[in-house]
Amino acid sequence: MTTTVKDAPLPVLAPDAALIDTHCHLDFPDYQADLPAVLRRAYDAGVRRIITVGIDLPTSRAAIDLARHHQALFAAVGVHPHHVKELTEADYALLRDLAGQPEVVAYGEIGLDYVKDYSPPAVQRDHFRWQVALARELDLPLIIHDREAHADTLAILREAVPLAAGGVMHCFSGDAAFAEEVLALGFYISIPGVVTFPRAAAMQEAVRQVPLDRLLLETDGPFLAPVPRRGKRNEPQLLLYTAQKVAELKGISPDEMARATTANAERLFRLAERHHVDS
Repeated sequence: MTTTVKDAPLPVLAPDAALIDTHCHLDFPDYQADLPAVLRRAYDAGVRRIITVGIDLPTSRAAIDLARHHQALFAAVGVHPHHVKELTEADYALLRDLAGQPEVVAYGEIGLDYVKDYSPPAVQRDHFRWQVALARELDLPLIIHDREAHADTLAILREAVPLAAGGVMHCFSGDAAFAEEVLALGFYISIPGVVTFPRAAAMQEAVRQVPLDRLLLETDGPFLAPVPRRGKRNEPQLLLYTAQKVAELKGISPDEMARATTANAERLFRLAERHHVDS
């Protein structure tokens, strides 16, 4: 028995092996036309909970609104490095209020992105520090965006540790050596669909080395759809392809991978304290 996405077979999980998509952007226009169907496909495939993540004030508000209206959703709020040059003191007061809403389980995504020059690097670093400090004050786990900024990202996080609520390196893009440094901070590592790409050898080796109890799975939808849907819109249902590949790399079954990464997500984001959907 298989579930299909345009004739591409998906793994079928055991009823007690539900997944959590720890990073998706369900408020993006890509989902506007068919969000109920997207959520239904995810649920039917075994992706029973999803964290929808803000990248600025409007999307953070939208993430909270979605979580209020869909029991299986949780929200994260924060301002992506692309947008930090626009932040004011008044905006930080708004972020503090949003982060205190009961639907919010994490602060992010925040961090550094040196690939695109949407915000100057020095400005990014300042706001990264300020947002880390806010998350620490609010006792929320961090969701970190790091693109070609490994050294500076680690340096700023090391300034802030210990962080009691912990955090996750979202959409991990490094190698095994970088993973070891992230783990030393007490953080989790979240694996996107990129791990299924043929040229993702460094990431695949990192997955082999990272302890199972420190791994999370994510779509980063609508971006980075896994093989065999690469290049198409990503959505939470497709997390099963990522889970299957990561399970293969770890030498375990997709069911075992689902159970382990779900337990990890529940622990980091303290989901037992929140509303949820039983599998």
